[in-house]
Amino acid sequence: MIERAGAGPLRRLIVLRHAKSAWPEGVGDQRRPLGRRGLRDAPAAGRALAEADCLPDLALCSPAVRARRTWELASAQWGTPPPVRYDRRLYAAGVPALFEVVREVPREVETLLLIGHNPGLEELVLSLAGDGLDDTLERVRAKFPTSAIAVLAWRGTGWSALAPGAALLTSFIVPRGSKPQR
Repeated sequence: MIERAGAGPLRRLIVLRHAKSAWPEGVGDQRRPLGRRGLRDAPAAGRALAEADCLPDLALCSPAVRARRTWELASAQWGTPPPVRYDRRLYAAGVPALFEVVREVPREVETLLLIGHNPGLEELVLSLAGDGLDDTLERVRAKFPTSAIAVLAWRGTGWSALAPGAALLTSFIVPRGSKPQR
């Protein structure tokens, strides 16, 4: 645990937009599966987090099929995935609902993964980021595509204290999986 006098431990919020979904006819939005590209990109997201040494202590995931499958494929790239909680409030959530869910996270969790949907996730990242490294903020403002990963860091004694503008956007990546060779 990294600590600075009076500031609390370094905490990281990893925001992962679900991988690219399919649009099968007659399937409701919450039941939409991942498409071919999503099936390639979700494991790539898991590998990218492992390579960046940015694995969570806890994952909070939308119950939508495409978000759940993104979690399953991404976390399968790690030795031992952390616990996951599926929270219906994350489906189609706006910033106030996302803040509510994140602020309920137990204090002992230092790195949290949030898997959900746009536009809420993009708006959450932009709300939290008081600043960004390099061009990360500009890239998020331009586009937060499927499988995008934003990593925000901040110091605090607990998730309940997380506030707009309090975090630094340290990383923004859009991992893409390889197409199978024929």
